[in-house]
Amino acid sequence: MMTIEAAKKMVRNQVELYRERLIDISHAIHDHPEVGFQERYAADLLVSTLTENGFTAEKGCCGVPTAFRAKKGRGKVAFAICAEYDALPEIGHACGHNIIAAAAVGAGLALLPLLDELDIELIIMGTPAEEGGGGKITLLERGGFAEVSAAMMVHPWSSATDRTDFTCLAVSNFEVRFTGKQAHASANPERGVNAADAMCIAQVAIGLLRQHFHLGEQVHGIVTNGGEAANIIPGHTTGHFMVRARTIEELTDLELRIRRCFEAGALATGSQLEITSLSPVYSQFHFDEDMARVYRANAEALGRVFDDDPSTAPSFSTDMANVSLAVPSIHPLIGISSLPALNHQPGFTEASSSKLADKAILDGATAMAWTIVDLSLDSTWRESHQRRRQ
Repeated sequence: MMTIEAAKKMVRNQVELYRERLIDISHAIHDHPEVGFQERYAADLLVSTLTENGFTAEKGCCGVPTAFRAKKGRGKVAFAICAEYDALPEIGHACGHNIIAAAAVGAGLALLPLLDELDIELIIMGTPAEEGGGGKITLLERGGFAEVSAAMMVHPWSSATDRTDFTCLAVSNFEVRFTGKQAHASANPERGVNAADAMCIAQVAIGLLRQHFHLGEQVHGIVTNGGEAANIIPGHTTGHFMVRARTIEELTDLELRIRRCFEAGALATGSQLEITSLSPVYSQFHFDEDMARVYRANAEALGRVFDDDPSTAPSFSTDMANVSLAVPSIHPLIGISSLPALNHQPGFTEASSSKLADKAILDGATAMAWTIVDLSLDSTWRESHQRRRQ
């Protein structure tokens, strides 16, 4: 039987063998940004790379056109490595999902020669629309993770250091629409019902409510349509809002209070209110401590430096959190030293194709693959996680 040291050396050699291909994949996705559920270029690129190297891929899995599930191996324990590849509107890959995608593929390719030796099944999950669309939640609900023993991914962030956890808030994502009545703003404003006033009243009410928020509670949004012209009483306004809290249970209570603020705007102006959910609700994250500990040791062996001080934990939301409540999961943050540029800023878009971003691909792929090696060869862990397959 192959030793852990020999297996890890083989992984390292495989990552080095595919180095240029992985970096090319990252840069190609970076240069062709696609928003959620429209990631055809990225999904096709990843699927073609995996199938060329022996994976069997199902495109459009679980009825999601830009999702995929690429499998190899027939072991009793199944590992899923999640690839994200959607971009943000206007600013492209300002969250570095191109790095995530390339690292996931890299870990898969690195483990190819070891699948029989490790007695595992490896699944690369193409998970679209993380930025608000909840792609993983749809896949989870439709059985995409049904036979998975453990799931993982790495996510880039702005720091020079890495983390195994972060503050993950549950979040709901919805559109607000007020319908009033247009009128001439000067000649006969009394005949109008001002939908923009309704939006304004709601936002003021939310601002006042913030004094009473609990720790971790947030609300933020934008007005996407505030009216047509200054001399027309706005008959229609729309906004896109997100509400966050520490848990789904706390989120449910906060969202009810926020919705009442919008109802107040409608009541005060006589407008009609419509609220439409834009994605499934993202949950809090349950980080698997054993997997995180193994991943950290492997990343540190590559020279990565960690800062897991709870007082400096960044705050994010992700649909990988929903997966973590069903399947043992990790979602470590891998630093690309982009400061002062932060995630979701244009400067991070540039940083996500930098030399340090390229290094994060290779280190992330290697650390995930090494973690799978360690877990696969741990008989106690194997025994407890084989039962998770359905």
